[in-house]
Amino acid sequence: MKSYKEDTPQEIKDKIKIADVAFKDWRKTDFAFRSQLITRVGVLLREQSLHLARQMSLEMGKPISQATAEVEKCAWLCDYYADKAPGFLESESFETDYHKSYVNYEPIGVVLAVMPWNYPFWQVMRFIVPALMAGNVGVLKHSSSVMGCALMLEELFLKAGFPEGCFKNLTVGSDAIENVIKNPLIKAVTLTGSKPAGSAVASTAGAQIKKTVLELGGSNALVVFADVDVDNAVDTCLSARYQNTGQSCIAGKRLLLHEDIAAVFLSKLTKKVSELKSGDPLDKDTYIGVMARADLAQELEETMTKSLEMGAKLHLGGKRNEAYFEPTILTGVTKDMPAFKEETFGPLLSVTTFKTEQEAIDLVNQSDFGLGVSLFSEDTQRLEKLAAHFDDGAVFINEKVTSHPNLPFGGTGISGYGRELSRFGIREFVNIKTVVVNKYD
Repeated sequence: MKSYKEDTPQEIKDKIKIADVAFKDWRKTDFAFRSQLITRVGVLLREQSLHLARQMSLEMGKPISQATAEVEKCAWLCDYYADKAPGFLESESFETDYHKSYVNYEPIGVVLAVMPWNYPFWQVMRFIVPALMAGNVGVLKHSSSVMGCALMLEELFLKAGFPEGCFKNLTVGSDAIENVIKNPLIKAVTLTGSKPAGSAVASTAGAQIKKTVLELGGSNALVVFADVDVDNAVDTCLSARYQNTGQSCIAGKRLLLHEDIAAVFLSKLTKKVSELKSGDPLDKDTYIGVMARADLAQELEETMTKSLEMGAKLHLGGKRNEAYFEPTILTGVTKDMPAFKEETFGPLLSVTTFKTEQEAIDLVNQSDFGLGVSLFSEDTQRLEKLAAHFDDGAVFINEKVTSHPNLPFGGTGISGYGRELSRFGIREFVNIKTVVVNKYD
C-alpha cells in the first residue's frame, strides 16, 4: 500500500488560492474552448483506459473489466457535456412587463468535492466535468484509500490542457474538511458518501451559507411482480446487486418477490449467483473481487449475523475471509431486520416476499433511504402508474438503477438532496442571475 504525504494547512490554503486565481481567468473562456479541452480529456481517458483501470483495481479491488468500463463511462460523460453544456446554460428570456427580461447561468467559483472510493473515477468526473463546463473550478478531497486515482485525475486534466488550478487535488484526511469548507474562497460543496459525512458537511456549509449537494447512501429495492419475464429479470437483478462487488449506493439491496413467483425466481437467481467468478481483481474474468477494506467486510458480516439471529435464513454464501465476502443471499428477511433496514454495502442480498401491490409499495417506502427502486413486470403501463407511489429519486422499470449523463441523479430522505448529471446537475452550482432591461418613453 503506497503512502502519501498529507498537505499542511498552509499547503491547503495555497492550493485553494491557486484554484481561485485560475477561476478568474477560466470563467472568461467560451464554451467552444471548454468543450475542446473536455473532449481532449475523453480522448486521454480512452487512450489510458487499462492503465487507469488497473489503478482502481489495485487500490480498492474493483474487478478490472468493471474498472475499464468505468473509465469508458467517464469518457462518454466528457463527450456528452462537451456537446450539451452550451445549450444547458444558454440564457433564457421571459415575458414580463419590462422591455426585456432574461436569466443568465453564471459560474460561482471554487467548488469543493468530497468523494468516495467505490467509483474512484466516475464519482469525481460527474462533478468536475459539468463544473468546468459551467465555468467553475474544482478542488477534490478524495477518499484516502484511492489517492493514486485522485492524482492521476489531476494529471489527466493538466495533460489535456487545462490551466493549473482548474482542478486541484487535496491530499488530506477527513479531519481537514471543516476548515476547507470554512475557507472563504470555497463557494459550494458536493459530497458523495455516508449519512454521517453528509450531515457533518451540510452542517458546516450551512453555517457558512454555502450550498451543498449530497448524494448519500441507498437501500434500493428490486420489486418483482408475478407477471414478469423471469429470466431477464433475474439477469438484471444479478447485475444490480453484485456489480462492483455490491459496493454501490444504487445497488439493488432488497429483493422483494411476489409470492407466486418467488420459488422459481429464487431458484434461477441462486444458480446464477453461485456461478459468479470470485478471484483476483486483475483477472478479466473476475466478477466478485475483495471488498475495499477488511473492516467493511466485517461490518457486512455483523449485519448478516444479526439478521440471522432475528430469524432470517442463510440461503447461499455467508463466508468471509478478511476483505473477501462471498456472494450471499438471505431469505425470510423482514422489515425489522438490519439486512432490510440498513445499507448493506457489499455482496449480500436480502429477500422478502409480498402478496399485493400495496404491500410492495409499503415495503419499498419503509426505508429511510430514497435513492431508487427497480420494478419488474411485463405490464409496463401499470408500473408507470405505480411509479408515483414510490418516494425515491428514481424509478427504473425492468432495469437496474444506474446513473446516465442525460438523466438527473439524486435521492430523497437520508439519501441526500440536489441532483447530479443532465441539465439539472450542471445548474446546481451556478448563479441563476435575473437581468431586467427597461426603457423610458
